[in-house]
Amino acid sequence: MKLRLRIAGALIAAAAVVVAGLMTAPPAASAQLTEVTGFGANPTGLRMHLYVPDGVPARPAVLVAVHHCPGSGPAFYSGTEFAALADRHKFIVVYPSATRSGSCFDVSSPQALRHDGGGDPVGIVSMVRYVQQRHDADPARTFVTGASSGGMMTNVLIGAYPDVFRAGASFMGVPFGCFATSDGSGWNGACANGQVVRTPQQWGDLVRAAHPGHGGPRPRMQIWHGTEDTTLRHPNFEEQVKQWTNVHGLTRTPSLTDRPQANWTRTRYGGAGAMPPVEAISVQGAGHSLPTAGMAARVIDFFGLSGGDPTTPPTPPPGGPCRVTYTVNSWNAGFTAAVTITNTGGAPLSSWSLAFTLPTGQTITSTWNATVTPAAGQVTARNVAYNGDVAPGASAAFGFQATHGGDTTEPSAFALDGTACTVT
Repeated sequence: MKLRLRIAGALIAAAAVVVAGLMTAPPAASAQLTEVTGFGANPTGLRMHLYVPDGVPARPAVLVAVHHCPGSGPAFYSGTEFAALADRHKFIVVYPSATRSGSCFDVSSPQALRHDGGGDPVGIVSMVRYVQQRHDADPARTFVTGASSGGMMTNVLIGAYPDVFRAGASFMGVPFGCFATSDGSGWNGACANGQVVRTPQQWGDLVRAAHPGHGGPRPRMQIWHGTEDTTLRHPNFEEQVKQWTNVHGLTRTPSLTDRPQANWTRTRYGGAGAMPPVEAISVQGAGHSLPTAGMAARVIDFFGLSGGDPTTPPTPPPGGPCRVTYTVNSWNAGFTAAVTITNTGGAPLSSWSLAFTLPTGQTITSTWNATVTPAAGQVTARNVAYNGDVAPGASAAFGFQATHGGDTTEPSAFALDGTACTVT
């Protein structure tokens, strides 16, 4: 019981913030999230949900998307952009669900930290192999990402199963082995507080010991962390960089350092291109709330599933200063709206306000990544602290949930800082 309370007090306390950061509209497609049972060895009774987009080609890629705690696979599906990106780029997404109290994954037991040792990783790998067999998925394009508990599990899977995964992206995670315990508990306060500090060699040795028989290439790794994270503190960011650069035989001298967004500092190790062996993004001012809007697309770029290079900003299209994409997902009495503003002008924005009129009967009940006032009629959305800077060709995204009286019509016009936008 004490263990459950400690986990609840540390990770569950941040859940509302995490969910707010993750929230986007679910993808609008005929494909549906489906639960799969009997997928293979599953010693801890994990649940598996699968999203297979319409029009998936032969030999599709597979992404495992691992939730935070408390959470579930279906919640991570509806609360992140990975399924919408799968619709666009035609890869399959596996959403595991932890079933223990607190809905956290086992990233601490000796079994979990050893290749084929048991625990949650065995069940997740069974899910991957099920998809490879049933959908003829490409083993050379199997990836994993996750947030918080899922970010920690990403490190575990990349470390213990380098023969299964080709790359990983960890949001708010800790190094492989950092949470290790021997007393059966699932919480390591020293690691969570960023107090476990080791040399690169020591961190790398933990990974190599997890699968000593592995002689092949190591998965690439992308690391994300907010500087103000008080649940899994920011020093874990640097410890992960130490670990994965050592695993890849690299120094900690970056090949590239840049700022793709105003509050991001990105470093690449072992190469300056879009898919280096190790990439790390520190998000200034962010807490335990990643990924926020747009970050999932950077993950897909890093995995090589989009064909895009996030180093080079898109060329601003001709025309007016802004373009708005407005996507609605509705049900009988409510809907969510995902709004993307693209700066198509030649000057950067340091803040923005977007005005539009909601049809009669629509009332906003909650928002994310923007403030929207009033709740009905002619409303104005304004940026929050971390997404006001928008370079030419770049985008900012926000969303809201609303009720309706039967009319889910989209607004007919949008004005950015008083100037009409193109609507797509």
